[in-house]
Amino acid sequence: MKKIGFLSFGHWTPSPQSQARSAADVLLQSIDLAVAAEELGADGAYFRVHHFARQLASPFPLLAAVGAKTSRIEIGTAVIDMRYENPMYMIEDAGAADLIARGRLQLGISRGSPEQVIDGWRYFGYQPGEGETDADMGRRHAEIFLDMLRGQGFAQPNPRPMFPNPPGLLRLEPLSEGLRERIWWGAGSNATAVWAAKLGMNLQSSTLKSDETGEAFHVQQAAQIRAYRAAWKEAGHTREPRVSVSRSIFALVDDRDRAYFGNGQEEDQIGFIDERTRAIFGRGYAADPEKLIEQLKTDEAIAEADTLLLTVPNQLGVAYNAHVIESILTHVAPAMGWR
Repeated sequence: MKKIGFLSFGHWTPSPQSQARSAADVLLQSIDLAVAAEELGADGAYFRVHHFARQLASPFPLLAAVGAKTSRIEIGTAVIDMRYENPMYMIEDAGAADLIARGRLQLGISRGSPEQVIDGWRYFGYQPGEGETDADMGRRHAEIFLDMLRGQGFAQPNPRPMFPNPPGLLRLEPLSEGLRERIWWGAGSNATAVWAAKLGMNLQSSTLKSDETGEAFHVQQAAQIRAYRAAWKEAGHTREPRVSVSRSIFALVDDRDRAYFGNGQEEDQIGFIDERTRAIFGRGYAADPEKLIEQLKTDEAIAEADTLLLTVPNQLGVAYNAHVIESILTHVAPAMGWR
């Protein structure tokens, strides 16, 4: 069995070919797609966060709205770039969104990826400390966030407050109990996956990671997941961790699918996410259901994960993306043993 959700990057463009031509279109359609996915029996609605781009950027209003409009589906991010985040304020936002959703928030965070502007986090008022890289800063923000989620008081109360205080030091409110166990780290390397395991975070692994061995993407990703699970066990955590992978997967069941995605076989790609880091980008899948099932059976990382996030082409509109999700749930998931 496997949880299956969708992951939207929330693109919009004024192009007449796009069904999402404005930020309002993307936000409202994201809510509608989450509602449709829940009705279809999907397990998760996840959203990517990018700054300085025509994409989704402020996740918590959207997550709260999705939480209020749905009742069962998990809602989450994949991922929030912690280089841009005030972890204290994020505690309040995340707590409120999780309470509105009644404990369904699955919050994916990370150090982020290359952005649209140079050092964009500087415009948000953040700067690495002495001897610290921007990645170090993102992980430091994450550690503060995780520590605050424990709910321990730390702030000295005012002796003459506007409203009565509970006894002792004060914590940030609202705090949502249990959210600490629903924090995920988007790991781009084996080392950061191991780091996340030691801190007790779940693992999100996408279609991009550091090319550490030269092997096929899914083989490297499966090795990353196994290293993560070994580190989790060594750390002595008492609960079972969760692991997600994301993929572009399209079952070609009608003429629309074949027109959009039936133009050839995809392969892994090699590139550089910065001047020093060689990365491997995982292939997508698009084929008739029978062929697609055989292809997916060879993907070692999907087999290792308990959660699969389907990246959706959000600019093609809610109806088509609901069709994409339904096709996987109907024609692929049962044959793969995911349902």
